Amino acid sequence: MKLKFSILLLIVSCTISWSQQKVDSTKIVRVLSFNILHGATTKGDFNLDLIAKVIKDANPDFVAMQEVDNRTNRAKKYDLVTELGWRTKLSPLFGKAMDYDNGEYGEGILSKTSFLSTRNIALPYYDDHEPRAALEITTTLSTKDTISFIGTHLDHLNDERDRVLQVEKINEIFSKNKYPTILAGDLNAEPNSTPINILEKVWTAAYDKNNIEYTYPSDNPVIKIDYVLFYPKNRWRVLETKVIQDTVASDHCAYLVTLELLDE
Repeated sequence: MKLKFSILLLIVSCTISWSQQKVDSTKIVRVLSFNILHGATTKGDFNLDLIAKVIKDANPDFVAMQEVDNRTNRAKKYDLVTELGWRTKLSPLFGKAMDYDNGEYGEGILSKTSFLSTRNIALPYYDDHEPRAALEITTTLSTKDTISFIGTHLDHLNDERDRVLQVEKINEIFSKNKYPTILAGDLNAEPNSTPINILEKVWTAAYDKNNIEYTYPSDNPVIKIDYVLFYPKNRWRVLETKVIQDTVASDHCAYLVTLELLDE
């Protein structure tokens, strides 16, 4: 009986210790991944104010946006990242993946902080498939910590070959990063798929594998294809994850992850 009681006390003590683990509020980083359906909304009414409201309500420090048009005909010649940056009061950056519809198509990043440096990495693909890219910023937080943030959108075809090539390239390039790094985006791959397993050899995913939160489609989410991951594992802690379900703003739910940057 004494042994059982001691074990119970140990379990309770560990639980209390974990729940009371101190969080440095100055090092909290809120990250949003959001496929914006090239601004169209699910009603096809091109409502940038509605998309901006989803972002503003989430109050992220960084946003990775996918399906971003830059001055295409279908987007009414708008530079979507700049427009959404203006509406949300966040610094905008566009990264081209390909030419499209008399304009450009690719990735977008919004940030509360300015950029120390940026780079746009073209990702590999087969034959005449759609080109994809990984857009990165390096920035300094208010705590003077420097981090990198990457937004990407992997191939959408049922065949995984392109996604496998693309995640291998992401691992090769960004695992060499000097600073703690966050990767976010629409990866078009479900948990335990080959592309996600390859990524997770390098990156730690923010989602709970025992309680997966679905992100697509927004009207009735049944699969998870939107992610936030980080590297290295010992520099980040997941505080909260949230799926934001707005059935009109996009066909994807926005995915909000709150992280804490840990000291070395």
